[in-house]
Amino acid sequence: MEELKMKMRELNISEEAINEVLFVAKRMDDKGLVNSFAGNISTKRDGLIYITPTGQNKGLLTPEKIAVVNEQGERIWGMKETSEIIMHKMAYDICEENGWDVGGVVHSHSRIMTAFSMCGMSIETDAFPEMMGNFHKVPCVPYGEPGTKYILTMAEPYLAEGYRIVLLGNHGSLAVGKTVEDAMNVVEACEILAEEILIANYILKGERKLDPDEVARFFEVYKENKAKRRK
Repeated sequence: MEELKMKMRELNISEEAINEVLFVAKRMDDKGLVNSFAGNISTKRDGLIYITPTGQNKGLLTPEKIAVVNEQGERIWGMKETSEIIMHKMAYDICEENGWDVGGVVHSHSRIMTAFSMCGMSIETDAFPEMMGNFHKVPCVPYGEPGTKYILTMAEPYLAEGYRIVLLGNHGSLAVGKTVEDAMNVVEACEILAEEILIANYILKGERKLDPDEVARFFEVYKENKAKRRK
């Protein structure tokens, strides 16, 4: 273990960043939000992207398996990075260019949000203050080929505007956060909200909408919360 840490120091690799990715990967695996073949997790630190490798069980990852990729796109540590690193890099670039404080990206194939994405449906409500005030909605964008830049092209306007999570048509969700743990928290929260909206609208009799003035008030709350996330 000490030899491993010495090698990391030689390469200026952050042990803290690797541990953050490991923590989020295990928690999301425990909650069934990712699996060996679906979903990926990254953090960005000092120009390096620390990201889960391709085809590996997220709950069994160890420090030497986390891929570390430099600004030139070269892997300097770990196993082969997921092909979705293109999407992660684009997410960081879009957010940075638009002034959002983002240091973590989580792509999830969680059950409920992925089902919405397979149907091409955004997740939205006029009846649930927690959803409206914290996220406004989770917009669903058209399908883009996985492993290419096109998977995120249609999502760019939403990320640029400050949405913390989007549904990728037929491909689950992508969330961003100040840290990778923040991004994970967004996925966890929105998966629960999506389930509650699904139950209210498609299993029960349909949500009971709030008064339009109340809906507008919570949209203002959302905008205030969004402004706090600027760099």
